[in-house]
Amino acid sequence: MPREVKNWMDVHAQVKNALAAGAPVLAFESTLITHGMPRPKNLATALQMEQASRDVGVVPATIAILDGRIKVGLVAEEMERLAKDEADAVKTSRRDLPWVLAAGLCGGTTVAATMIVAAMAGIRVFATGGIGGVHRDAQRSMDISADLEELARTDVAVVCAGPKSILDIGLTLEYLETRGVTVLGYRTHELPAFFTASSGFAVDYRLDSVAQVAAVLNARKSLGLRGGTVIANPIPSAHALHRSTIDAYIDQACAEAKARGIGGKQLTPYLLQRINELSDGASLDANVQLLLSNARLGAEIALALHSAE
Repeated sequence: MPREVKNWMDVHAQVKNALAAGAPVLAFESTLITHGMPRPKNLATALQMEQASRDVGVVPATIAILDGRIKVGLVAEEMERLAKDEADAVKTSRRDLPWVLAAGLCGGTTVAATMIVAAMAGIRVFATGGIGGVHRDAQRSMDISADLEELARTDVAVVCAGPKSILDIGLTLEYLETRGVTVLGYRTHELPAFFTASSGFAVDYRLDSVAQVAAVLNARKSLGLRGGTVIANPIPSAHALHRSTIDAYIDQACAEAKARGIGGKQLTPYLLQRINELSDGASLDANVQLLLSNARLGAEIALALHSAE
């Protein structure tokens, strides 16, 4: 890690020791806590995800910004602070990092920012809920998530339940293909769509074991290919929502957001909250379950990478 980066970053002792020893570490984002879920579900879910990683024997490293310092690995009190003061935390992506740090603020890191920090720290695998992508009506709004560009340039594998259902999944896949990002389906031929296991679009390749995933990631690394890899893990079938039902909620939420002039970084949190309201909480319950599933798989992949080295 460059000295200049160390001037901004605090790595928790347990994470630092694990990385120094070559032990497996799994990164987590913090927008889940600050912008992704209502209280108290946000904190409870973040803690459950960390525990899911520990249960597999992998050190969790939740990433956030506190008082202008990048934190790699949070203690419970720091997570509680983010959950309590979520209104004061900046939703932090690549463009926001310099300003949030220089201003001494707190920030919840998005997929893009978490990938950046994980790569700086030397963490190869990151588990989240869903990645951002090309928004519906992007031909007019040009609203394309920075997550996609980060996947094209930053060497971190991202375990997710596919792109968020609120996005244009077909265009998101086209963008990833253009930028050379491999999309792997874990035990599926079809790209999951966050709340549902199906999207109608195929993944690039299906893999049925974490050993196979680790082999692909190591092959990419050995070739010196820059950029991340999407590992798409379908939401457990018992918790998946019906595709037609969730699509109807998304259409309504998108129409309401457009009517209210909501866009930019406020759009995704608004849509997820509105969909949760329309589904009487079913979407939030599904979100929790896919996050825990991704945490477990991410930890297993991190362990497999460690075993293969």
